[in-house]
Amino acid sequence: MKTEYKIFAGVAVFLFGAAAVYGFYTQGSTGQTEWVGTVALILSGLLCAMCGGFFWFVARRIDLRPEDREDGEIAEGAGEIGFFSPGSYWPFGLALAASTAAMGLVFWMWWLIALGMVMVVLAACGLLFEYYSGTRHPVEH
Repeated sequence: MKTEYKIFAGVAVFLFGAAAVYGFYTQGSTGQTEWVGTVALILSGLLCAMCGGFFWFVARRIDLRPEDREDGEIAEGAGEIGFFSPGSYWPFGLALAASTAAMGLVFWMWWLIALGMVMVVLAACGLLFEYYSGTRHPVEH
């Protein structure tokens, strides 16, 4: 996690610097600061700083991984990483539900927003509980 927090912290520092330069440049060329871009860069920097802070917090509590050590070997990282679904239709359903809610928000149709949000909740539950029910439920012996 050491590598990850350094990357995110570096990107956050870059974004804060870019926000300062962008704000200064737009102030000098137009006479007033262009706030949308400046705020977007600041918020992006805060998001990266938040991710970097999380990885730093986790890195202090776990042992060093092979990729965090100078003497780490590639073979040390071999083995099972985790479980990944071989195929699922739920991400498509979740994207469809989110786009339905977004279309309702764009055209300000309260019923479409509500329908989309209900669809998002159902699709997220389906994605979350996919391997706890139905045909993909592991068989207990």
